[in-house]
Amino acid sequence: MNKETKVAKLKVRKGDLVKIIAGDSKGKEGKILEVITKTNRAVVEGANMVSKHTKPNAANPNGGIVKKEASLHISNLMVIDPKSGKPSRVGIKKDDKGKLVRVAKKSGEEIK
Repeated sequence: MNKETKVAKLKVRKGDLVKIIAGDSKGKEGKILEVITKTNRAVVEGANMVSKHTKPNAANPNGGIVKKEASLHISNLMVIDPKSGKPSRVGIKKDDKGKLVRVAKKSGEEIK
């Protein structure tokens, strides 16, 4: 198995509320819009904004400069604890039905 085909099990998912703990957008909070498992990166709503120059096309007849979110490495993100609202690490536990669920390490609360 070479490096390109190996995909890690990530503890963040699309829709999770996360806080950025490193980089230019440090301190910002937002929802994950997309997770890119191949490169261990995620796109967070309203964070790491970049200017993209676009050519005129059917959707944008004038073209110009468009602001959009760029991806961040998942090591720079922390999931927000649903109970306290503070960043927390993520653990995995079995619930009463024997199903694996993600839990916040700080409070033990299940992450939905």
